[in-house]
Amino acid sequence: MASAALRQELSCSICLSIYTDPVTLRCGHNFCRGCISRELDTQEESGVYSCPECRKEYRKRPALEKNRTLCNIVEHVRSIPEEGTGVLYTYGVQSPVQCSVHKKVLEYYCTEDSACICVSCCLIGEHRGHKMLSLDEASEKKKEKLSDVLQKLTIKRAETEKKVQNLQECRRDQGKAAGVTETVTALFRDIRRQLDDLEKRVLTEISRQKPHISLSVSDLIQQLEIKKDELSGKMRHIEELCNMSDPVTVLQEPDTGDLCDTEDTERHDNQVHGAGDLDVGLISGTLHTLSDIITGINTGIYVQEDTDLLLDVATAGDTDSDIITGINTGIYVQEATDLILDETTAGDNIQISGDRKTASRSDINQNLPVTPERFQYPQIISTRGFSSGRHYWEVDVSKSVGWRVGMCYPSIGRRGWQAVIGCNNKSWCLCRCNNQYSVIHDSREIRLPENIPYGRVRVYLDYEAGQLSFYFICDPIRHLHTYAAALTEPLHAALWVGHGCITISEGVSSWEKLP
Repeated sequence: MASAALRQELSCSICLSIYTDPVTLRCGHNFCRGCISRELDTQEESGVYSCPECRKEYRKRPALEKNRTLCNIVEHVRSIPEEGTGVLYTYGVQSPVQCSVHKKVLEYYCTEDSACICVSCCLIGEHRGHKMLSLDEASEKKKEKLSDVLQKLTIKRAETEKKVQNLQECRRDQGKAAGVTETVTALFRDIRRQLDDLEKRVLTEISRQKPHISLSVSDLIQQLEIKKDELSGKMRHIEELCNMSDPVTVLQEPDTGDLCDTEDTERHDNQVHGAGDLDVGLISGTLHTLSDIITGINTGIYVQEDTDLLLDVATAGDTDSDIITGINTGIYVQEATDLILDETTAGDNIQISGDRKTASRSDINQNLPVTPERFQYPQIISTRGFSSGRHYWEVDVSKSVGWRVGMCYPSIGRRGWQAVIGCNNKSWCLCRCNNQYSVIHDSREIRLPENIPYGRVRVYLDYEAGQLSFYFICDPIRHLHTYAAALTEPLHAALWVGHGCITISEGVSSWEKLP
């Protein structure tokens, strides 16, 4: 009789039963033809074929060669009764070849009782009238179901392997997350410290401006009270003249044109306008340093997708702009705007540097072609104009003793003295002439104090608010004058060079010098 060890050696590693129509792969391993065919079918989608036994891979689907020697051995073993039973086996699944009741060969399968039976069981036995299938047919259907189950289990196993890999990655990343809490706490502690410092600086600047505003307003009120009394006296005198009936007396009265000094009144109005407000532009510049705080936050805090465990500081790079959204509302100054000069507008006595940042006065006529864009006098504007937003730029005037720095509309005239910036209603400028500083618009000049530091000028524009301001860069930065205007066109930077050269500085900020 065949031993159990021999039957195990003759079993297929896929179905674990004695070989049925055994075939051989090139690696030397044997399988039932049906078992290995189904296995190769499942591998076909991936395009990689391998032996289920040794995992040897094949580029193409391997040919199945029938193992005739093994077939003969299997047939011989099947004809030998299994030890301890006296029952014969013929099929891959262990089924008795003879019915234990009728001693006849098993040929059918009862689908209702899930039992292998003989012909007598079908006709006269307890399975009479039941639905029957041949053993081969029943076996193939069972194998199809098992193949479906095997495919589902294969997919399930792959999903399980992927989950295991994800969990292993999470476990590795937990080491990185160990110090996140401490890092975030330190980050926000530093933010709070810098915000406290910034608050002190802004409040200090407001306190510094407040006494000057108070004194200026008090002086102006006193001057205006005196002016009001003078105007009241003039009004009474004029009323008396209007009520006189004697024409000779009226006509002999000196000319009354000087009774209404509109220029002097306008000068007081300008002083009142400039003295009663805090320098919001200067305070805005102080708050601009908050961007330096945000630069420190630019390392970012990024929450990795598909996990609620990690705060990945190492992968930072995207700024959380919501941190400063509330501060940027209302008071915000952009970084210094980088400008270049438009050489097509340069006057004939202007030379432009290669980087188009510096305009120099030349005693040699450049013989430039006369075009509608070119200025007649030593003047030039920037290529870029602004029709919205807040912007500022700085101009180095330390190498020129006579100059005008300001802004103008592109529709400004190009010929004649009325085209010089400040000499028309389409331009505004800060001017230095004969050591005297002034601001000029529409040929109306407001003189500034003489004790003004010399070197760098800042021009600030808030287009929506209609504010054009001039500053000298010193410690602390000094506000000179602010124009209020209803702007109707884009504004360009404008330069007039009397002597030497002036340069539009690179985009650097000096707000940090504020106390």
